[in-house]
Amino acid sequence: MDRIVVLTLSLLLGLVPLLAFGQKLEEDIYKTSAGDLKITFIGHASLVLTFADKVIHVDPVTSEGNYQQLPQADLILITHDHYDHFDPAALQILKKDSTLIVGPASLQSRVQGLKVMKNGDRLNLYGLEIEAVPAYNLVHKRPDGQPFHPRNTGNGYVITFGDKRVYIAGDTENIPEMKNLQNIDIAFLPMNLPYTMTPEMVAEAARWIKPRILYPYHYGDTDTSRLVTLLKDNPEIEVRIRRLK
Repeated sequence: MDRIVVLTLSLLLGLVPLLAFGQKLEEDIYKTSAGDLKITFIGHASLVLTFADKVIHVDPVTSEGNYQQLPQADLILITHDHYDHFDPAALQILKKDSTLIVGPASLQSRVQGLKVMKNGDRLNLYGLEIEAVPAYNLVHKRPDGQPFHPRNTGNGYVITFGDKRVYIAGDTENIPEMKNLQNIDIAFLPMNLPYTMTPEMVAEAARWIKPRILYPYHYGDTDTSRLVTLLKDNPEIEVRIRRLK
């Protein structure tokens, strides 16, 4: 009985590491001018950002994590409507009465109360400035010639946490609009073929954006060491590899 009480208190106090499918989740913590930002890596494109007592889920998908064991969301950001980024079952688990859900217009009929953001829109939610930025393919296309991710259908997001700016790119290639991104401290860039970028494309995008920390994500079977090699002459960019296949 005492062990149950201790475990319950530990969970409430956040002393037990979050688990997904029995595996301890990786976490990184960054100091900002407004407190700590904790990033929890669920898998593929699914992340949890915890800041100022608010829990922000990005592209939650039940195939990537046991969301019954994760904290419910104050805010959910969805980049686009593909199954590995948008999962109604995950939303059902994470949603509270007060939860805000942000996503592109393609999801408006499928998510009740969705706050629609299109490329270029800005919102201030819970004191966080959120900007929706373009995410699309120029090179990689389906057999019928259509891009895997057409222009103006999905979002990347830039979120400001105190004095730190985090860029979560969504599914995209190294598009020209990335050259306009400024003062990015942490960047998540996708790296898997044929849907998003090659390591060479990610390296080029990183040189444009110049994040202090770069995470390749939803990289599938791509060799992440290739990206590390490509950026070895850019010591100002630290490449961090996490379990985000």
